[in-house]
Amino acid sequence: MSEAVHASAPATALPATAPPPATVAFPGDPAYDEATRVYNLAGPARPAAAVTATSAAEVQAAIGYAAARGQGVRVHTTGHSAGAAPEMTGAVLIRPVLRGGVEIDVGRRRAHIPAGTPWNEVVHAAAPHGLAAPHGTSGTVGAVGYLLHGGVSLYGRKVGLAANHVTAIELVTAEGRLRRVSLTQDPELFWALRGGGGGLGVVTAVELALFPAADLVTGAAFWSWTHAAAVVEAWYDWTLRAPEEVSTSLRVMNLPDLPMIPPMLKGGPVVCVAGVALGAAHARELLAPLRAVGEPVLDTWQDAGPETVPEVHMDPDEPGTFIGDHFLLSELGRDGIAAFLRTTGTGSGTGTSTGTGTGTGSDSPLIVAELRQLGGRMAVADPSGGALNHFEERFAYMGAGVPELRGTPAEIIEHCDRMRAALAPWDTGRTAPGFVKGLDRPRGHLSEADILAVERVRARVDPEGLFRGDAMPETVASALAAHSQEQS
Repeated sequence: MSEAVHASAPATALPATAPPPATVAFPGDPAYDEATRVYNLAGPARPAAAVTATSAAEVQAAIGYAAARGQGVRVHTTGHSAGAAPEMTGAVLIRPVLRGGVEIDVGRRRAHIPAGTPWNEVVHAAAPHGLAAPHGTSGTVGAVGYLLHGGVSLYGRKVGLAANHVTAIELVTAEGRLRRVSLTQDPELFWALRGGGGGLGVVTAVELALFPAADLVTGAAFWSWTHAAAVVEAWYDWTLRAPEEVSTSLRVMNLPDLPMIPPMLKGGPVVCVAGVALGAAHARELLAPLRAVGEPVLDTWQDAGPETVPEVHMDPDEPGTFIGDHFLLSELGRDGIAAFLRTTGTGSGTGTSTGTGTGTGSDSPLIVAELRQLGGRMAVADPSGGALNHFEERFAYMGAGVPELRGTPAEIIEHCDRMRAALAPWDTGRTAPGFVKGLDRPRGHLSEADILAVERVRARVDPEGLFRGDAMPETVASALAAHSQEQS
């Protein structure tokens, strides 16, 4: 069942005519299923009603519909972060998928990105001009949500957090007004939107600064578990002197026996070093000591264009139930690296894994456990940045399992807890918003002062709290007050 609704546009927003109807869909309607679909099936979206909005006017109409009925508004596009999102019971979900496509201003090195656009489209629009965007490891992630969460890019050590490259944001606020904010147009709201945790409106587009990406080398190399300790040691030693021009990840992978997985990666846990180097000489400095350890079972590192980078991590395109954990780490040292390795490979699991994956040779239920290299420009605070504009930590840990393929949800969570305990001496207590997999996992990226500052902006632009349920719980003042009471 669905119905068309209208909302009058304020004179300060679009022209003083009623916006076109937006179709509000309800459970049982195919349009509802389309609007509520998520990438991470661990967090299904079940709002009271849902809208797929293809224009700013339709976003305005949907907001008006929710406000008139006293219902809160929630927002998502691809649903990659669905597992960490609070439930949507009683709310109206708006899925902005705006028309128009990516526009590249080559002279200014700017991209105009409508909400709902996945990174693949941005990358392929910019690449013919020799330009790149600060995207992450998956081309199917929505660009806008990623940017509003800060964004740890595969180019991040050279260019800093992705959110620092956002030069303007277009959004519809609670009163139905379409606005454009920037460093000169409501800079306070612009600051809060970039990493503040959401709950400020429905973003309809962003303007993003691009950068030249010549002499680019990218890829992933995989070694059998026999070489794991030596590869990890060589990689860690390299990170201690790594240039900003290279961003890498170290992953231990227990890949399932599926047709799309290369056969040489299925026989047991493998260790992988993947990333991007801006400069062939930098790539050689990274890869030479690793390749000297032993011949990789698969090695895709090569000269390439920016359009190949989203494929490097081989992140799955299809939805699945992804259960995992994430936290940020200080300098690990040899002890920390050894703790990571002990808890990821053979002999590291519960010994009770009953998943359907076969031939992995490991009892860890995690499909992947990763250390993402931080540092470089990501560690430098940007004076023009948003609420989240840098990370002081050295590494990000991410681990994830898929119960449809390997292990049960309980086994995956138990192993996540084991990894958290193993790395506790180096856990800083902070997280990167885009990496958090579960609502029940420890999380937090803002200081108390910044949480209160973002709350003041929310109170100004949304005094009735229409979008409050869409804010990350750890970024609202009520959560801060509850935490303070727990500590007292």
